Order: sequence, then C-alpha cells, then structure tokens
Amino acid sequence: MPSNRRTFAIISHPDAGKTTLTEKLLLQGGAIHMAGEVKARGAARRARSDWMKIEQQRGISVTSSVMTFEKAYDGETITFNLLDTPGHEDFSEDTYRTLTAVDSAIMVLDAAAGIEPQTLKLFEVCRLRSVPIITLINKIDREGRDPFELLDEIADKLALDVSPMSWPVGMGGLFEGVYDFEQDELYLPEGDDKAFRGKTVKLAGPGDPKLADHLSADGVARVAEEGLLAREGYAPFDFEAYRNGDLTPVFFGSALKEFGVEAIIDAIARHAPPPRPQPAGDGEVSPERDEVTGFIFKVQANMDPNHRDRIAFMRQVSGTFRRGMKLTPSGLGKPIAVHSPILFFAQDREIADTAQPGDIIGIPNHGTLRVGDTLSEKDEVRFTGLPNFAPEILRRVRLKDPTKTKQLRKALDDLSEEGVIQVFYPELGAQSIIGVVGQLQLDVLISRLSAEYKVDASLEDSPFATARWLAGSEEDLREFERFNQANLARDRDGDLVFMAKSGWDVGYQEEKNPKLTFSATKER
Repeated sequence: MPSNRRTFAIISHPDAGKTTLTEKLLLQGGAIHMAGEVKARGAARRARSDWMKIEQQRGISVTSSVMTFEKAYDGETITFNLLDTPGHEDFSEDTYRTLTAVDSAIMVLDAAAGIEPQTLKLFEVCRLRSVPIITLINKIDREGRDPFELLDEIADKLALDVSPMSWPVGMGGLFEGVYDFEQDELYLPEGDDKAFRGKTVKLAGPGDPKLADHLSADGVARVAEEGLLAREGYAPFDFEAYRNGDLTPVFFGSALKEFGVEAIIDAIARHAPPPRPQPAGDGEVSPERDEVTGFIFKVQANMDPNHRDRIAFMRQVSGTFRRGMKLTPSGLGKPIAVHSPILFFAQDREIADTAQPGDIIGIPNHGTLRVGDTLSEKDEVRFTGLPNFAPEILRRVRLKDPTKTKQLRKALDDLSEEGVIQVFYPELGAQSIIGVVGQLQLDVLISRLSAEYKVDASLEDSPFATARWLAGSEEDLREFERFNQANLARDRDGDLVFMAKSGWDVGYQEEKNPKLTFSATKER
C-alpha cells in the first residue's frame, strides 16, 4: 500500500555530516551491518552511498544515490526510500531534480555553523514544493553554538516555527547525553569514544531526581532549566503545521556517535507524509490513480563500469507497477517493456517484481529515457517541474588524442542525458561547448571521461559566459538568426540557444528584441 512508503531526502551544506547520517540511518534500519566513517581509509570502511571514483577520492557526494530499507512500526512494515543528495552547491541542479522526487526531507545542520548558504538554497527549493522538513542539529559531541541561538536562527532565517523534540546535555567536552522530550528518556554515552550504545534512562520529566544518578550537577541543571525553557518557549509539535511546511521538529544529535539517529527514523515513520500528489499540466496526479505513472528525475551511466550500463531513476507516482509492464515515455511516444526494473541499495541492486507509489525504481535503457520524461500506461500525463538551468560556466573540450573524437561525442551525449553537463552545438564552427552550473562539475566531467570512457581531455575557455533558450514566432526567430548567427547554438534537443558574452549582452538583446523570450530555464 502507498501509505507505508516514506520517500525522503537529506539536505545540508557540505561537511555537515549528511553522508555519515545516511550510513547510520541504513545501519539502524538494518540495511547494512557496518558503517564506515566518511574519511576512513579502505573500501570496507568507505561511505556506501558514495560510489563514484571522484567521490571516494574527495570524501564528498556528487551524485544522488537511492537507498531502500524496511523497518517494522506498530505491526506495520514501513518502506523507507532514502535519496542522498549532493551537498556541494556546484551540483544544485542534480539536487533540485532529486527534491522533486521526495515527499519530505531531513535538514542537517552543523552545531558550530548553523544555517549555511547552501542549506538556505536547498531549503528554498523545498519551500517551493511545500516539502515538510525535519531538522537534525548535528555534531553536538563537538564544540558548538548555544542551542537556543541555533533554534532562533532556524526560526528567523527560514521563517519557520521550531519545535525542539530533544535537548543536548552540554556540547563538546561537556557533552553528557541527549534528553528526549517526547519519550522523557535520557540517552547516555558509553565507552572511551562516548558513543550511544543503547543506554537509556526512563524519567518522569526534566525535573526527575534520578537525573542526578547519571549526570553532573551542571548536567542536571541544563536538563531542568534549559529543557523547561525550550519546551515552554517554542511551539509544541503540530502535525498539520509540519505537513504543511510551516513547522520543523528539531532534534539534537551526533550522527557519528549515533545519538538522535533512531529518533530521526521514528519521526519519518510517524510524521512524514506518505506519497503525495505530483504536479502535471494544469492539475495533479494522485497516488490513488489506478494507471501507473512516474517521471525520470535522474539518469546514471556506468554504475557498473564492467557492463557499461545506463539506469534511469523513476519516481513512481501512481498505480501498481508489475515487472514486464509496458510504459510510454513522453520523449519517445511509443511503449517500452520494462523487463528488469531495479530496486537500489546504493550501487547494489535487486530485480523488483512490483512497485508502489513513492518507490524509486531503476530502468535499464540505452539512451531511450532522459531526465524529465514522464512514463505512463496511456501516455495522457505530463509531469512538470523538472527544468534545465542556464549554465554559469561555458568551456570547450580539447582532446589530447584527436583519434578519440567519436568516443568523446558519445561520452558528452551520455553525460548530458544524465544532466551532469549541457552540450551546445554552435551554428558556426564545429567545436561543441560544454555548459555547467558549478566548477566542480567540470572536474567530474574530466574524471569520468578518463575513468569511464578512456578519453583524456582538457578544458579551455570559450568566448561565451552564459546561455539563454530562445522562444518566439518562426519569423521573429529567423530575423534574429540573420544578425546573430555567430552567437547561436543548438542544444541536444535541437532547440535554439543564444550564447551570450555577458549578462549585459543578454539584457541588451532582450531590450532590442521584445518579441522574443530569453529564458534561463527550460522545461522538458
């Protein structure tokens, strides 16, 4: 049943602890039996969600991985579909598209840094789609800012009501544990590493005298005084306000030391919404709809380099999918049979016989499916809200071995289908131009060209700074082309693009050609 699905993402600024939290959620959920630290050495201790070579080298996530695990709650088995998104701002496009496929999110904040610029950007994307957010203030076992200051910053910067669900008993060197307001339980560290190993004390409330048996005098005072102030000074948890995106429950914890991880899973299971309706044309498609529908939010090539595979990630929106069904992609117009649908655990996979709304299934294909495609049984639905963004960096690719031109073209086509880069083919001149949103995407491009396609290449400056998609009548577009052919290109769909030397250039052409639209986004 769709109601037992929880499809969510984890969003954060780089280095806030997102990948570590992902590991520990999977560990608590029983999906893995050992969690490796992000910066630990050796394949056995590497973050399982970071499988691409450049991710392993740098200790950061640059692709969105999909992981599924199950856990029983109140006699019902909940299926968790966790989408681990890139934290680095250079991969905001991939993150934006991933957030279109989730029903809720966990926002991870560093206790020492609070809300950082990338966190704010990602939150705004969630707000646009009214995605409910659970907040984890992470790394409380290290020195951090005052908890009240952090809560107030969330409320002020995000314009959200905050509802503290737990409270840290000290931070850094003074850390003594975490008090859970909902359960009235104290979670205590054990061992030299001061990790949580299940030592829990049930209490009658923050003023319970038994606190003195487990905490220092300062710790008792923190729970009694700060805990009371936190409960009285901030909004109580309101289910509807959370579901509407107006309130965020806030947990304090340490993903590395496993404090707060179980509470996060519980909150997702109890409070996070099941599959929600998705925007399509002028209306929405409900998960209760009988027809199988879904959309492609990501394409990933070479997850298994030995097989040169290509997997399209589909967020199922409605219906009961069965292996072997025929679905029609909006970009193709004719049905394809889905014989080997895949469920994911990072790079591990298994064949899925059935799938329900909210599930993420992988569809092996050879370039048939692209980001933004709608799949449906009757080809009557078009999901919206998965745009391409105008590139902020444009470069030319220079081959070190000119005989590899064919391999380069194939690689650029593959990577543009994934949404890693955009490729523009100038109307004049033969050399294609690569467009990206962030510098790190270029590093990924060069790394993947070498590792996956055996193509050694370098990048050189192009004469252009940005691009805009053109729209207008055929006559107006032909007139524009007559005078600006040197500044025009086609994207891989054949759509006309104005290649601008600067932002001023865009503004000048907009003013000079009021009948044309110069768009910074393009919807598939």
